[in-house]
Amino acid sequence: MTSQGEATTQVYAVSGMTCQHCVNAVTEQVSALEGVTGVQVALDTGVLTISVNEPVEDAAVAAAVDEAGYTVAG
Repeated sequence: MTSQGEATTQVYAVSGMTCQHCVNAVTEQVSALEGVTGVQVALDTGVLTISVNEPVEDAAVAAAVDEAGYTVAG
């Protein structure tokens, strides 16, 4: 079943990021996930916000962040 609903956001806390390279690595990995239409990473707060057109499992986001070398907190 597919949904043609509006884009929604999912928010995560990411630990271990210290520079723009970190932001770029997380952005690249999370952007590759199916359903993700946008990624914003706030280095100063460690907040990752993704825009999705369908729900993306938290475990998939955590795995992508882990692949980039960082950890989803919580």
